Amino acid sequence: MIETFERQLDSFDAGQRRQALSALWRLVDQGQITLPVPGADVNLHAHTFFSYNAYGYSPSKFAWFARKRGLAAAGIVDFDVLDGLEEFWEAGKLIGLKRCVSLETRVFVPEFSTRVINSPGEPGVAYHMGAGFPREARHPLLAQMRRTAESRNRELVRRVNEFLKPVGLDYDRDVLPLTPNGNATERHICEAYSRMADAAFWKEKLGDCPGDPARLQALIRSKMMKKGGPGYVPPGRDSFPVMADMNQFVLESGAIPTLTWLDGTSEGEKCIEELFAVARSTGAAALNLIPDRNYTPGVKDEKLKNLYDVAALAERHGFPVVAGTEMNAPGNKFVDDFSTAELKPLVPVFLKGAHIVYAHSVLQRAGGLGYLSAWAKENFASVKAKNDFFEKLGRELEPAAEDRLRSLPSKVTPAEIFSNIK
Repeated sequence: MIETFERQLDSFDAGQRRQALSALWRLVDQGQITLPVPGADVNLHAHTFFSYNAYGYSPSKFAWFARKRGLAAAGIVDFDVLDGLEEFWEAGKLIGLKRCVSLETRVFVPEFSTRVINSPGEPGVAYHMGAGFPREARHPLLAQMRRTAESRNRELVRRVNEFLKPVGLDYDRDVLPLTPNGNATERHICEAYSRMADAAFWKEKLGDCPGDPARLQALIRSKMMKKGGPGYVPPGRDSFPVMADMNQFVLESGAIPTLTWLDGTSEGEKCIEELFAVARSTGAAALNLIPDRNYTPGVKDEKLKNLYDVAALAERHGFPVVAGTEMNAPGNKFVDDFSTAELKPLVPVFLKGAHIVYAHSVLQRAGGLGYLSAWAKENFASVKAKNDFFEKLGRELEPAAEDRLRSLPSKVTPAEIFSNIK
């Protein structure tokens, strides 16, 4: 019965997902499911099926498994859309999960136009985020991002189809049904292509055909869609929003503009102080990183050193660290292994960032009193004081008490906020 409800959490029917989560929570109330006390693990960077999750997870499914695994906090992040925001927020509230919702896209950074940052082979292009959106935004830039992504996808399919003749995809028939709200990504396209031909065909076209579907999809992506492949079109200056425009949209939406980090080995990321300065000048105030990409267990290498260096740099700038593992490729973990010798020293940094973004999300949603709000500017004389407040609030606030922070007066003091959740 539990497995049936858990499978139903991935239905494309939102009503079925709500029913399944409610049924699971009733089983918790009846004592048939025991949930652990939340620990210290976090994953604030899980993609859902509203962009691409390799396991088909909906926002409700990720929320449920995060609570079932005892995560201290959890967050979803989708490409170019906030379609899962309300579902994830309400699911987390029901089951007692501290949470946040973010958005990821690619941006153009004019100051780095000749240097690769974190989008391999694409100078000036960077993955970038807004963290802690309080509500689903309605904004011209968000609508434009969605239109541009769809246009780019359709052109990619047209070019790959030309190369693969006589086999080809119909974007509307074969790709769009793989995602519930029409926001297909490159990975959906790879999945659709992997299903449409036999091993002999792919061996002829790719030079290899791995028996593992995940490896086949990765090979299709690298050979067909990335630099050098028939579907690849080098991005131009207008292919993605400028970082400053993206940050302005994030700020207007009540979220935190967030710089993203790959591993510190590119020309652009080697100039990390300069990159931080550029990002800060247009509003960035947090850093996202994917711990699992930055170390090999038992190995002390350049990437691990870079991970520690960038975490220390974030601390010096007062940037909360938004950490997690993506789940947007088969084989990705559900949560990073924070018990490893390499990651264990960084657990306090990751937990602090999670508590800050959770507290921001609640206060911004409740009354516009979030991390970058006018209220925060008036009440905290330093970034450290602000971080201390939001970290403490995120640590002490329980989801069941969130409603106590609704409709707070604009002149409420930090002390009064704490008195409301006791």
